[in-house]
Amino acid sequence: MNKIILMLLLLLVHLPAYANLNIFACEPEWGSLAEELGKDNVSVYTATNAYQDPHHIQARPSLIAKMRKADLIVCTGADLEIGWLPVLLRRAANARVQPGSPGYFESANYVTLLDVPSKVDRSEGDVHPRGDPHIQTDPRNILKVAKGLAPRLAQLDPENASDYKRNAASFLKRWQTAIKGWEQRGANLSGVPVVTQHKSWTYLIRWLHMKEIIRLEAKPGVPPSTAYLTTVLQKVEQTPAKGIIRAAYQNPKASTWLHERTDIPVIVLPFTVGGNEEATNLFTLFDSTLQLLEGMQHE
Repeated sequence: MNKIILMLLLLLVHLPAYANLNIFACEPEWGSLAEELGKDNVSVYTATNAYQDPHHIQARPSLIAKMRKADLIVCTGADLEIGWLPVLLRRAANARVQPGSPGYFESANYVTLLDVPSKVDRSEGDVHPRGDPHIQTDPRNILKVAKGLAPRLAQLDPENASDYKRNAASFLKRWQTAIKGWEQRGANLSGVPVVTQHKSWTYLIRWLHMKEIIRLEAKPGVPPSTAYLTTVLQKVEQTPAKGIIRAAYQNPKASTWLHERTDIPVIVLPFTVGGNEEATNLFTLFDSTLQLLEGMQHE
């Protein structure tokens, strides 16, 4: 009998630990943040990757199955996922993660959105009524979202509330220290003129006090015409730029066109976790972003 009890105890010791919360993250940055705050108490599935446009994702059966099992979904909100998230929510029919429930978390609710349009006209391209949803390019926004997400994890998993509180305190301390370092490095980028491809760098440019001369898209999400690109070329000939910034997932055609005519370097920023080999988590995401922008100064 004692041998049987001993064997059972040994078996229990070697059983894998199961997470208390299943989290469905819409974008890599929120999946990474959930892992930082949840550690071993959470299992995180990220629906998209850095080489996909988060505006346009197919509501695949595999995503529906993952959402059906989720205790919490963490998305950007502000209509970034308007084309696919409502479909997933409807088809998954998971009451735990429907809007208004504790299992539904929109990161955009915790920050001040920029570029809120005075009116919404879809003929003007991919316009977001609530404002620019690409909040993750400013690390100060990550800080605000973390402060909102940690209590939500504790609410959904009260047995491990002390773990979430401890993890959050550790993350916030390390993140605030990191922000100071990034801002010291970014001081040299203040006023640096750049061309951007899409309206996705508003928060980054504002944070680092850079100067956006013009965008390669006349309308957000609409590929530029040759006539408009000619206008862009004329603009940068009058006001030279240090770099052409685009995200890893964006089509390189327009930025390559401008580079070939001006020799202005194209800077491919990761945009989110996984956007290049270096950006493996939130910390290295900004390390890599600053390094690439600093390199632009020496081109």
